[in-house]
Amino acid sequence: MAKARRTTHRSKAGRRLYAVRDSMGRFKDIQTYERAHRADLAETSVAGVKAKAKKAAKKKAAKKTAKKKVAKKR
Repeated sequence: MAKARRTTHRSKAGRRLYAVRDSMGRFKDIQTYERAHRADLAETSVAGVKAKAKKAAKKKAAKKTAKKKVAKKR
């Protein structure tokens, strides 16, 4: 998914704003920088999801081998 192009502006109070435009160039959404940035951080990338799954699988495999070692000692 391509990110929407944002134009930066400032409000009367001096806060940074992002203006998101649609394909026709009209304003679709105007949001504060803080809200837009928080939303960007909340998104997980495809690479992040894959890394998390790989880490979970590795942890599960380590747990399984630890159980086998304990069973052999007995």
